[in-house]
Amino acid sequence: MVYLDDKDSLVRKGITQLLEIKDADIRMLSLHQCRHAIDNAIHIGGAFSATIPMVSLFYGGIIDIDIENPTSIQQDQFVLSKGHAVATLASIYSDLGYFDKKILENSRSIESILNGHPGPLLPGVHLATGPMGQGMGVAQGMAIAGQHAQKFDVFALTGDGELQEGPIWEAVMYAGAQKLENLCVMVDNNGGQLDSVARLHYPYHGLGASFESFGWRVIEVDATRYHAVYDSLHSFKYGARDGRPTAIICKSTKGHGGFSDQMNNHKAKIDNAILDQENAQHERVRREREAYFCNFFNALGTEEGLDGIQATIKKHAASMGLELVGGKAIKSVKSNPSKVKTKKAAERDKKIAYDAASLPVLEKGSSHSAHKVIESAMKVFAKDSRVFSVDSDLASTSGLQAGIGFVDKARAHNAGVAEANMMLIGEALGILGSNVWVSTFCPFFDWKVLRRIAVGHQERLEIIQEKGWLSEGHGIDYTMLATAADLETQSNGATHMGNDDILVMNETAQVKIINVSCPQQLLGIMRWIMEGNKGIIYLRILRAPSNVLYDTDFTFEFGKAYTIEPKKTIDAYIVSSGRGVSEALEASKLLARNGLSIEVVDMPSIDSDAIHTMYESGKPVFIAEQNNGFIWTHFRRVLFSTRTTIDTANLYPINLSKNGEIHYIHSGTYNQLAAHFGLDAASLSETISKTLK
Repeated sequence: MVYLDDKDSLVRKGITQLLEIKDADIRMLSLHQCRHAIDNAIHIGGAFSATIPMVSLFYGGIIDIDIENPTSIQQDQFVLSKGHAVATLASIYSDLGYFDKKILENSRSIESILNGHPGPLLPGVHLATGPMGQGMGVAQGMAIAGQHAQKFDVFALTGDGELQEGPIWEAVMYAGAQKLENLCVMVDNNGGQLDSVARLHYPYHGLGASFESFGWRVIEVDATRYHAVYDSLHSFKYGARDGRPTAIICKSTKGHGGFSDQMNNHKAKIDNAILDQENAQHERVRREREAYFCNFFNALGTEEGLDGIQATIKKHAASMGLELVGGKAIKSVKSNPSKVKTKKAAERDKKIAYDAASLPVLEKGSSHSAHKVIESAMKVFAKDSRVFSVDSDLASTSGLQAGIGFVDKARAHNAGVAEANMMLIGEALGILGSNVWVSTFCPFFDWKVLRRIAVGHQERLEIIQEKGWLSEGHGIDYTMLATAADLETQSNGATHMGNDDILVMNETAQVKIINVSCPQQLLGIMRWIMEGNKGIIYLRILRAPSNVLYDTDFTFEFGKAYTIEPKKTIDAYIVSSGRGVSEALEASKLLARNGLSIEVVDMPSIDSDAIHTMYESGKPVFIAEQNNGFIWTHFRRVLFSTRTTIDTANLYPINLSKNGEIHYIHSGTYNQLAAHFGLDAASLSETISKTLK
């Protein structure tokens, strides 16, 4: 007999019992992955402790998702920040119908789209995670978008080990300050890490209080019980909100829900005997939970007026892929995994709409600051609501916040000095289809964050090319505006000097590097980026004003060099980029007085054809650049890609490295530094003149 007269409580009791049944199904799918993985292994500890929070979220009627159209922004978003729990995510997504259950087999093999960590290869997954402390920052960026035109909630699952990474707390601070009440972060507080599965290296004393101190609402729950986790999620989704993001501290243990102590490991290779044993235990538990639920459900039918509760619970069971088998009195709960529902994403039009006639007019020979050009141009581009920017306390050097904020300050963000968080917010907005610009000093970008962003972008491009679940336009448009490049930082000190950043970024796949030489070129590059589908751009700009070198009809092409003031006869070439182009032009004029005809080649991005042409001319080529040798590095790469030997007799690198050794440079005015390294016009002309005699 049922004694409770609170109908809502009865419905919630029925739902939590169904969640417990679903729990066994999902855990068995995870074990199935292990059995059929290429290495017969699984990140079992974190996957199992994350199962109750994730099953509660996806089957409890909490998250509003469109499985047919996962890229639609008219739905809630989920980020698995602790990527090691990918097995649980994959089990749930295959059950919901994002992809076929067959994907769960042969995981981590080179043929599989199911890797050791999740990424956009997998239908329904929006970003690559795995490196600690980054997914939560992306979730925060999505929550920013979710507070504007398209209202949606964002859920993230992170781990307590992951919370030892700095970017997590950059995001916690920012989310609290921005009052992202549509953000819910579940912390898998399982008390273990890779090297020590039984304890954290640095135990937390008042984890909830730490979140609260940054303006979060905190709910601490026993995450070994479904009713506790479900109630906390229900409270976030359907309860009153007060401007604070929500952190649900899910207290559990590593591998919770497993039976053998082998389930307590971080990653484990599990033999078939143990898998058979575990599977049998979960089948037994499922039968027990099934019987308990059937008794509860059937008892409702004996009470007058509770048939509506039965109908509600039955409807919810169907939404979970569970069928209540039997007549008026049910006898079992059958699992009916969904067929594949996800459709190929529609193409995204990434072209930014703007009035070209409203862009600034830059006359050749006039002088302009790069940040002022950007500010003026962004006042035009940002009229398209898909243009966003994120600065990191250096907005005065970028022009982004002033330009975009002039149109819509809600799309011009400033992350303070938290560069990693700046990049993560930007990635989130890019994933959702915006044209995003993030900016800081050249050396301040976080390579670890960039590398993971680039991995996710590459996976997107691969799936688009292979005609998978993503289509054209679903790469990210993500521009890193790197200010104070080369010698532009001047007297700020060695830590701020942008002389080695370009070579570091050069080694990151999927990043297009562009070094700007003048305001007109910058404006042309911005127009090019606004065409859309340009990917990840590392755009280095000048800090001090510079002269316009090109006519107003200048058009930028990536991978193309530009000859300034072409010569009929050529004694030598000077190849440069950035402010070095202006120095090269002045050096060319000085050398002309001595009867030498020097052609200046501006190479903002690497032009392989131009490199071959100059080399094959047999003329001396002076590669003068105000960094440690980015263009020179590519000269060697390009030439060696087509030749077995290279004659270097006519190749003369002039850059900041000394005797080929990369090093850091210290303070000084621009004039001092350029002269010291032999990169000012006078020094260049003298070096070239002596060489050609």
